[in-house]
Amino acid sequence: MDFLDYAFMQRALLAAVLVGITAPAVGIYLVQRRQALMGDGIGHVAMTGVGLGFLLSWSPVWMATAVSVLGAVLMELIRWYGRTRGDIALAMLFYGGMAGGVMFINLAPTGSNANLNSYLFGSLSTVSESDVTAICVLAAFVVLVTLGLRRQLFAVSQDEEFARVTGLPVRALNLLTAVTAAVTVTVAMRVVGLLLVSALMVVPVAAAQQLSRSFAATFAIAVAIGITVTIGGTVTSYYQDVPPGATIVLLTIAAFIALTALAAPLARRRARALAAAQPAGDPAECAIPATRAADHGVDV
Repeated sequence: MDFLDYAFMQRALLAAVLVGITAPAVGIYLVQRRQALMGDGIGHVAMTGVGLGFLLSWSPVWMATAVSVLGAVLMELIRWYGRTRGDIALAMLFYGGMAGGVMFINLAPTGSNANLNSYLFGSLSTVSESDVTAICVLAAFVVLVTLGLRRQLFAVSQDEEFARVTGLPVRALNLLTAVTAAVTVTVAMRVVGLLLVSALMVVPVAAAQQLSRSFAATFAIAVAIGITVTIGGTVTSYYQDVPPGATIVLLTIAAFIALTALAAPLARRRARALAAAQPAGDPAECAIPATRAADHGVDV
């Protein structure tokens, strides 16, 4: 535990825990909406914000937050009104974000290129006190939204038409989800990096789904996986001198593989136990209510 003697490691671990909580908390809604790669697109757009921060000598974290939120809103508008040209517009937005970031970095004072790598792939030693403050504020916003509005966000993620019929403000909730995803990207970029953050938003959720179909249980397991791999990756990065972002993502994928291998025999065992417990008359009758409850997110 000697790494805790260093202030930069204390800051890095705090940031890692917050990333481990927020990324899966938002990712579960993106997975439900079948927008698993949205975080990757926002990460590309956020590069422009980082470049602008270096160019204008402002905080890259806050500038990236502003730019990525704007980009997330544009993505939602394109999704609503883009129709057949929507995919082209999104591609232009993503690649334009990368190009803008590279251009602004080159226009910035000498030495910014080295700093850019820490935002693209994560870095332990460059997490400053101001970064930690920004990450804490942004993470608090993400947690409040994803937990406080979990029922509404889940309903919209599952079935927009049904949610609209029930009176939910679907477009406002979609925008809020996009904005929350954008904030999460900027929370995670100092630890995982902009180019790898999408994996931490999606893979822990996919791993948790191997063990549970309940929304609440999947949420809790995904966050637990996120915290475990971010702390494990940060500590491993310190001792082995390897990139923290890549280490965290590889650990996340390893967790997915391990849980997938574990889930297969458990599923077969549950199926045999269910078959043995069902009455001989109509075995499907007992299974339908539980399935419907899980499908409609009753356990949230």
